[in-house]
Amino acid sequence: MPAKNKFVVSHAPFWHNGDTIAARNLHTLIAAAPAAVFGIIKFGPIGLGVLGLCISCCMLWELLLTKAMGRKPTVGDLDAAVIGMLMGMMLPANFPWWGVLVGGFVTMVVGKMMFGGPGGAPFHPSLIGVAVLGVSWGAFMDFDARYLNYEFSHLALFPLGAVKYLGPDSVAGLSATDLLMGHQTGALGAVFGLGIILGGLYLLIRGYTRWEITVSFILGIVVTSLLFQKLGADGKFAGPMVHLLSGYTLLGAFFLVHYMSARPVNLIAMILYGAGAGIMSILIRNIGSYSDGVVYAILILSVVQPLLDKIRPKALGKVVKHA
Repeated sequence: MPAKNKFVVSHAPFWHNGDTIAARNLHTLIAAAPAAVFGIIKFGPIGLGVLGLCISCCMLWELLLTKAMGRKPTVGDLDAAVIGMLMGMMLPANFPWWGVLVGGFVTMVVGKMMFGGPGGAPFHPSLIGVAVLGVSWGAFMDFDARYLNYEFSHLALFPLGAVKYLGPDSVAGLSATDLLMGHQTGALGAVFGLGIILGGLYLLIRGYTRWEITVSFILGIVVTSLLFQKLGADGKFAGPMVHLLSGYTLLGAFFLVHYMSARPVNLIAMILYGAGAGIMSILIRNIGSYSDGVVYAILILSVVQPLLDKIRPKALGKVVKHA
């Protein structure tokens, strides 16, 4: 048979800046490391076990699923490692091992691989796993209850029992510095606010996240919580500092709202997306049934993200009739 020429074509854009998915995920792991390491030091070896199991579990599930579907393994791009890292950072340090396995399965199967892998998921996979765990086993996600009888090796340095997770009395006797430095009850990788901020700024400087989403999310948190505090009954609602420096807020602002396939790409859409997630977080916290609404708020805004991205700037030029 005559030889046939093979034409290889690709879709736009045709210019590549040299960046890769693996490089982006590696920088994300580096950015999340300070908060994760602080949590391991604070909570001890059991925290290391939970975080390590989350990462290895997600990577293993992805490897098994790609093998089962006859695809080339993609575990080397570190996407599963990042997803497992963020999921582990949102769990209590003494979360049961079987819950980690269930959460990892839901995260990778329902949150990622069901939609085709990287770039196809409409939600952050880690949020899917944590949301399912919170709905199914809420008692295991209650940080105060989980830590009530838990003996921390650094209890003298970090008096966890003295702080309530959320509410008007959350920061009794504690300053913003105390909260930033992890003197509060919370998730394994979410209590060290300063580390999260430093990691988030690192990603912003590297260009892997957008400041528009982060700033609008924080403004949505601050403005909405301030309105509740001013218009509500005295002492009923916590102020902006409490909401901003506790729970998943900082982790959400710098990491969770920036999942590439779940966030908008246009300027106005990014601002509305971030602000909407911040506003929804406070609404769920103050008048909803969950003490931390960040996870569910970002998932809800991810649903309307395709509609928000239709808000685009007007194209340059003008329409010429009968051209």
